Parts: sequence; structure tokens; C-alpha cells
Amino acid sequence: MPTVIRTLLIVTLAVAPTAHLHAQQGYEPSPANLETREWFQNAKFGLFVHWGIYSVLGAGEWVMQTRPIQAAHYERLADQFNPTEFDARAWVALVKAAGMRYITITSKHHDGFAMFDSSLTDWDIVDRTPYGRDVLAELAEACRAEGVKLFFYHSQLDWRHTDYYPRGRTGRDAARPDAGDWNAYIDFMNGQLRELLTNYGEIGGIWFDGMWDQPGAPWRIDETYALIHDLQPQALIGSNHHRLPFPGEDFQMFEKDLPGANTAGFNTTEIGALPIETAETINNSWGFNITDHAYKSRADLIRYLVGAAGRDANFLLNVGPMPNGQIQSEFEERLRAMGRWLEHYGESIYGTRGGPIAPGPWGVTTQNADTVYAHILDWDGRVLALPPIGREVVRASLVRTGEAIDVNVADGALLLSLPPRPADLVDEVVALEVR
Repeated sequence: MPTVIRTLLIVTLAVAPTAHLHAQQGYEPSPANLETREWFQNAKFGLFVHWGIYSVLGAGEWVMQTRPIQAAHYERLADQFNPTEFDARAWVALVKAAGMRYITITSKHHDGFAMFDSSLTDWDIVDRTPYGRDVLAELAEACRAEGVKLFFYHSQLDWRHTDYYPRGRTGRDAARPDAGDWNAYIDFMNGQLRELLTNYGEIGGIWFDGMWDQPGAPWRIDETYALIHDLQPQALIGSNHHRLPFPGEDFQMFEKDLPGANTAGFNTTEIGALPIETAETINNSWGFNITDHAYKSRADLIRYLVGAAGRDANFLLNVGPMPNGQIQSEFEERLRAMGRWLEHYGESIYGTRGGPIAPGPWGVTTQNADTVYAHILDWDGRVLALPPIGREVVRASLVRTGEAIDVNVADGALLLSLPPRPADLVDEVVALEVR
């Protein structure tokens, strides 16, 4: 994931908008793919993992670019990466304790280093590190055992590969030769994707990032997307290009913004018809950053999850594991707290879709069949007036206590009578049974 440097790339997104013309035109999702989309929308909550040899420096996943570090010098980090405390089963157990249903992990970030055993290069965790084990294989096995779906983040740009040429806006200080074969690089990228799609069992999908580095380049995404859909028809494809989805993609993503917002400065405000996901960090960093202590609170993270669900989106919450393979305690504490909240309020999140009332300053709504959930995030009054929902409310109750509350319709408004709000309550959830 990009850091604040991403703001330098905004101008790039406004030029050469031709990549989508070469996407997988005429793509028709398979029944298995449609089934995964439905599962995805029901799942609502996943773990994002940014992990690679950059964690050794504790300065985020963009450290090769931000410092900057030449490719030949950056390679020395591989010798220092020995995550002997990595435990795939412990990671998956934490995911389940957090109430998450899937994991999206970096198979290759912009530094080009593969966190899996690739036969196409020795620039990978098995061949270059003293650890010498395939962490993605171990994680895939642990996920299968616990019924957790596994997605792979895969960077389309590469700061180290000599054939990633001509250069994009980033990676210009890596001291690579000023020559290369772009098509050979795309062949290499697709070859590594083929490995991920054939050697790790059934996966949930591929999460692409990096096209924004050269949005007008001949990415051959028609070929790439067809490869994925042919090898694993159920797998979903998403791309973090910050536009409406291209043909062949199966979900739309937003980065550090709720759908429709653009506080980050690079997201589209347009929302398409595909399933939606929004990704956010616990502190301000994607990869491990030892000096970043700006941790979001449990309340902040719950509010983001609720805000995403009320906008019909999933929440992909990121951790950057330490170089020893452990997830730092500040992250674990917050994940477990969210799991405890979901144990009580999960009915208003899992399996829901965005509710009949648009998000407002007071909160959002979600809906599952004949129950509408009003998530009251910011309201201290005894009566909350909401727009009508177009159906009769036969009963209203507080999810936290089961207590029935009065609900009336007056002057075209739905009036909810609320008890005094506890001082530490993040979200007063009201279940409205409708017919």
C-alpha cells in the first residue's frame, strides 16, 4: 500500500485512461464466482496483512522508495528476515477471535519480493532468507482447516525487476539499468500469479495494487484476468486503481475512505454495482512501523466497520506483522475487542446489506430480510426522527438488552424513543422488525 507519497500520483490518474479498454471485455462471471460474491458480501469483515522483508527496517512497506534504497542494497534485508515466531494457526485463531471471515495477505509488494516459493525467481522467502519456509503455504493450510478464505494481494508494479521498464512514477532511485522488456515483465507477473493459483489450493481472490504507477501502460489485464478466472473461476478480482471497476473485475475497493468519500485524495467518489470493500489501518501504517503509535481506538474501528456495513461494504482491517512473525500486542488487543463487540452485535453486520435509510450524521442502517438495524452512532436525545423506510414496523428493540422501545410515525418521520445512552456506548443498535 502507498503512504503519503500516493498524493504525488494523483495527477497520473487523470491521464492516459485507456487501461480499461483492454480489460476482460465480455466477461460473464461463473456461477461459482457469483456464489463467492454473495459470500463476500455476507462476510463483511476481513484481515489485511502487509508483511515482507521491509518489516526488518520497521519503517513501513514503502521504505525502499521513501529512504530511498538501491535494489542491490535492499537485497541485504532478505538475509536478516527470519520470522521464527510466525505461527499460521495462531494468526487464523486471532482472525476468528476478531470475528473476521477472510485474510488478504501480500504475496508480493512493490519491492518485488515474493512471500512464497516461486520457481520463476530466487527473490523469494524460501530461496533468499534464513527462514526458508513458504509462509503462504502454511497460512493456506491453516485457513482451510478453520474455514477462513484466503486472498492474495499482488503488486503489479515492481521496484526491483529490471524488465519493469519504462519506469513509472515510483522506484526511480533503485539504480536499475535504463532498459528492459515490458512484455517479459508481464509474462513474469502472470507466471507468478499462475503459481499462486495452482499451488495453494482454492483461494478467495486476487487483490491487485500498483496500476496507478503507470495507468496508461499496456498491462495486458485482459490476459491476466482471464488467467485467473480460467484457473479458479470462483476467485474474485479487485484492483486498487481508484476508478470504477474495469470489465473482468468482481468487486470495487476503496482505500482509507468509506465508499463515496475521498478524504484520502485519490479515491473515486463513484460507486458501481459490484460488491464493495474498504481498507483501513489500525495506526497510520500498512507495513510494520516501529515509530507509528497513532493507534485508532476500539470505538474508532467499530464505527468504521459499522459505517462500511451501512454503505453496503466490507471492512478490510490491516495489520503489519513484526519481522519475527508476530502481530504486535496493540493490534491484537483491538482485534479481540472488535470480536467481543461482534459476538453481541454481529446479527446487525453479518449477512446484511445497506439499509433503507441513507447514512446521516446520526448513523447508518443495515438490513437482513425483514429486520432493519438502525446503528445510532451520534445521538444523545430521547427521540430520534428518521426518514420513513417504506414498510410497517411491527416491533422495535435494543440489540444490547432485547428491551422493546416505542416507535411511531408522525409527519412522515419514523420516531424512535430511546433510553438514556450509556457514556461508553459506541453504537446503540435498534432492531426494527418490518413487514
